[in-house]
Amino acid sequence: MVKDIIEELKWRGLLKQVTNETKLLKAQTLKKGVYCGFDPTGDSLHVGHLIQIMLLKRFEMFGFQPIAIIGGGTGMIGDPSGKKAERVLLNDETIMYNVQAISKQMQQLIGKNVRMVNNTDWLQKMTLIDFLRTVGKDFNISYLLAKENIATRIEVGLSYTEFAYTLLQAYDFYQLYVNYDCAVQTGGSDQWGNITSGTDYIHKQIGEDNLACGLTMNLLTKADGTKFGKTESGAVWLDPKKTSPYEFYQFFFNQDDQETGKLLRYLTMLTEAEIIAIEKEHQKEPAKRIAQKKLAEAVTLFVHQADGLKTAQIVSEALFNGNLHQLSDQQLDQLQTSLPFFSLSTFDLSILDLLVQAEIVSSKREGREFLTQGAITVNGIVINEETWTVTKDKFLFNKYLIVRRGKRKYHLISCE
Repeated sequence: MVKDIIEELKWRGLLKQVTNETKLLKAQTLKKGVYCGFDPTGDSLHVGHLIQIMLLKRFEMFGFQPIAIIGGGTGMIGDPSGKKAERVLLNDETIMYNVQAISKQMQQLIGKNVRMVNNTDWLQKMTLIDFLRTVGKDFNISYLLAKENIATRIEVGLSYTEFAYTLLQAYDFYQLYVNYDCAVQTGGSDQWGNITSGTDYIHKQIGEDNLACGLTMNLLTKADGTKFGKTESGAVWLDPKKTSPYEFYQFFFNQDDQETGKLLRYLTMLTEAEIIAIEKEHQKEPAKRIAQKKLAEAVTLFVHQADGLKTAQIVSEALFNGNLHQLSDQQLDQLQTSLPFFSLSTFDLSILDLLVQAEIVSSKREGREFLTQGAITVNGIVINEETWTVTKDKFLFNKYLIVRRGKRKYHLISCE
């Protein structure tokens, strides 16, 4: 039985840095608040945010009050941490819309116990003079220049707007500490400079007798060091309208063996014993992708609940076995964002013309080769004859054809 949050984070390989372990454990005993910030740069969170969301859930298990700051104020500025160039500033209407969308998403994921806070509530009340007198006077320029998130951007360019971001985040922590009984700030390893700015500012305002502490997590990256959660088509979103439950499930199911153990520890609530048992079972027959299946099931269930997971499993099973007629029209609709999509404007064209127009093959010659090899199926039926013709009656629900090339390359064709 894991006894405290530090032990929990260490066995999962999540813990990167802690400002003060003694304060953190005392905050656990006193059931203090813990917060993580999410700037509303979009109207949905993506899988890269899951590690922070799950972290708030883990803290909650150990008695902490989870707090999520949706940065309506700081989102107008943009955090330079981990960025190579200046962010594009969003207008007020876009930020307000994003704040509402992300707040709803967070509430659904973490649960009713999470406290949602918008730092606009205090930042917009401050005048520039207030900010400089209240916050700016407590930050030495040499102190700020030593921060990695600032130092790494100085040479390529950093506006005063982004330079001031760490002061705003420090003031956020102070506000939460004083008014929301929050003693802990968390973030990715690129947030260390911002987090320590907050603990230092609280120390200056309150004195040594304070419980403010912070910790960072190892960033979720691929084996090659690139950001996790990106595909050829873009980010993998938590919003089912942007990334369908099927596509979401498949993203995790298709992870490499070398990534899966880490992802099970970082992104699920499975215990150490459960994960070790899954890994042992997986090693016996890696081709069955047991670990990937458990990962995909756990994460999809957390994000899309039981109905989303069931739909993802049904669609995955139907595509894998070719039983496409068992899918509903709503489940087929999901595939528009999941598979290469082509809208057909005419009927009575040959299978070869369809393959070329939908860019399933590069030429009719290549199409003939696939047809001869029995490597083309339409709605689960193998097509060998190049004289096969596309007609309206062959579309599922009078809407879709699903063309498979080889074992895994699926294309969705719709009729207007």
